[in-house]
Amino acid sequence: MSFFKRMKKKITKQTDTVTEKFKKGLSKTRESFSTRVNDLVKRYRKVDEEFFEELEEILISADVGVVTVMDLIDLLKDEARTRNIQDTEELKSVITEKLSELLNKEDEDSRLNIQQNEMTIILVVGVNGVGKTTTIGKLAHSFVTEGKKVLLAAGDTFRAGAIEQLEVWGERVGADVIKHQEGSDPAAVIFDAIQSARSRKADILICDTAGRLQNKVNLMRELEKVKNVIAREVPSAPHEVLLVLDATTGQNALSQAKVFQEATDVTGIALTKLDGTAKGGIVLAIRHELDIPVKLIGLGEQMEDLQNFDADTFVYGLFSNDFEESET
Repeated sequence: MSFFKRMKKKITKQTDTVTEKFKKGLSKTRESFSTRVNDLVKRYRKVDEEFFEELEEILISADVGVVTVMDLIDLLKDEARTRNIQDTEELKSVITEKLSELLNKEDEDSRLNIQQNEMTIILVVGVNGVGKTTTIGKLAHSFVTEGKKVLLAAGDTFRAGAIEQLEVWGERVGADVIKHQEGSDPAAVIFDAIQSARSRKADILICDTAGRLQNKVNLMRELEKVKNVIAREVPSAPHEVLLVLDATTGQNALSQAKVFQEATDVTGIALTKLDGTAKGGIVLAIRHELDIPVKLIGLGEQMEDLQNFDADTFVYGLFSNDFEESET
């Protein structure tokens, strides 16, 4: 079944709101990606080496990443040979299929690991300025909306104003914040937060952390200490180590992901500000090169604009204009 036929079935099961959010939020990336692919297809009617060279340039400019682009181009060439595809219009549908396959490595691992019979502890990491606190706030809002009791741990005791910023979000979404003074030991904050979460019978504990990337040794030691405290108190935790990355930084986000992957066992990515960039191809690079699932994406400034990542809906957002043309 072709990608567009599969999406037609899927959209009938999803709310139009979600697919529209992906479509709207990925509009800038779509301009730099699928619109240019369509222009390329119109200029080249025949699949040849020159066509693939230009396609390669388009993918790299959308920040798909050189390694991922090379692998994707090889897949497309093999598919063109196997199916004897010579028309570029026919190859365009293969591009959507292969993009979906790259993102759909293991569909179940794109969901947050929420515990059913015990408290879920989510450790949130990332450098300052990527939207970490905002992501925590929006994530807490989504859990509170589901009727869950949520606690926030102000583990970023290093950045000035970080604790106050988290408190503002806590008040806004209805989640209590456990804090110490600025400059306190983050591991001690997390320890107290776990005790408070237990006594209050919280469903979810979301832990903020400092993002001092300029000193990787300190970062690794601090995160290791925090994780050890969590694991000692709740052996199965942390249930998620969520790395927040800013999509507008493109390949720099990939570099950050590599550092944090070394520092701690990242289980998922929250990619913010996708609506403000033409570099949405970074999703493919992260998934393919680092094998870390993208679990959440930011598609706007509203509370509800932090969405669970869905590979097919993401590719639909990139090629929604083609989808609409196939409907007419």
